[in-house]
Amino acid sequence: MQVHDLAPSPGAAKRARRVARGTGGRGGKTAGRGTKGQRARNTVARGFEGGHMPLKQRVPKLRGFNNPFRVEYTAVNLDTISELGEKTVSPEVLHAHGIVRKDAFVKILARGEVSGKLDVHAHAVSKAAEAAITGAGGTVTLIPLPFKQEGKAGRPAAKGNQFTNR
Repeated sequence: MQVHDLAPSPGAAKRARRVARGTGGRGGKTAGRGTKGQRARNTVARGFEGGHMPLKQRVPKLRGFNNPFRVEYTAVNLDTISELGEKTVSPEVLHAHGIVRKDAFVKILARGEVSGKLDVHAHAVSKAAEAAITGAGGTVTLIPLPFKQEGKAGRPAAKGNQFTNR
């Protein structure tokens, strides 16, 4: 048997009806679609649901957005710091004790009490935590974020639009 000898079984493959070839044949004029209406005119839009609100409009759209400039801090409370027993607390010290990840930005929060004088180095500190540390005779030093420019001085000068430079 050769490839050119292959054929479907007799009666298995039926020829499609050729419709809309004039009024002389079967299926002429309206071509089996009846008269008038959207189904006769072949104008049913993709996703049309017979007058219902379509699925693509029923499903709510995505809400909000993801801020690409968001800074995520790892929160460390005063009670955690006082449990360490260290006089100087920095992100490196907190990483050595397994409290924060290696390159995490640390924010000190005010839950708990400060027992003694502390020297705290962190990327951010809440006002209540700063008051508690300085009230106990300690100091708070803010570590600048590596990618953030503080104030307008760090931003490049705005360029004029195309009409003002003529």
